[in-house]
Amino acid sequence: MAQAKISAKAAEPRGRFYRSTSMADRSGRLLERLDQLELRVEAFRDAASAMEQEKEILLEMIHSIQNSQDMRNISEGEREELNLTASRLMGRTLTVEVSVETIRNPQQQESLSHATRMIDEIVDKLLNDLEDSRSHLMMLYGACTSDVPSVPIDQKFQSVVIGCAIEDQKKIKRRLETLLRHVENSDKSITLLEHPKSTQQPCNNKQD
Repeated sequence: MAQAKISAKAAEPRGRFYRSTSMADRSGRLLERLDQLELRVEAFRDAASAMEQEKEILLEMIHSIQNSQDMRNISEGEREELNLTASRLMGRTLTVEVSVETIRNPQQQESLSHATRMIDEIVDKLLNDLEDSRSHLMMLYGACTSDVPSVPIDQKFQSVVIGCAIEDQKKIKRRLETLLRHVENSDKSITLLEHPKSTQQPCNNKQD
């Protein structure tokens, strides 16, 4: 009887040891699965972000075609038909809703709001002074890129952007790129519209 108790006592720590090992193995397997799921979650968010960007690009391209110089240089009937097609594509693109929420702390939220206000202030002045607005946008864009800027950067804007979440920094940079493309396209349209006038001017002088 005493021998049986001694044997049971000796076996007890060993049993606990095996149970602990089993729990550790189970915990390790669960952790490994969570690590794999984390990779899939990040890939899922990246794919959704790519879809967000694709939607922005598609809308920008459709808008660019609608406002292109080529669209102005075709017959009214053809222009109306093409605009109907463009509007249909625009509508179908807008039916796709993709949203990737960014987790921000209060400081990052305030920085994002501040950066957005600074950009909006320039956008509001675009129609009144295209060239000055373009210069300001380039200064803001220079503050968002790691490349050596060709123009002075807005250091105040740079400090604000640094305070934003990484995902918001990327979105701010993309928005500035889009705005600069719009300004560039607008400038080209104005140049093309003014070019015929400049070429006709010498003829008018000759007639005088």
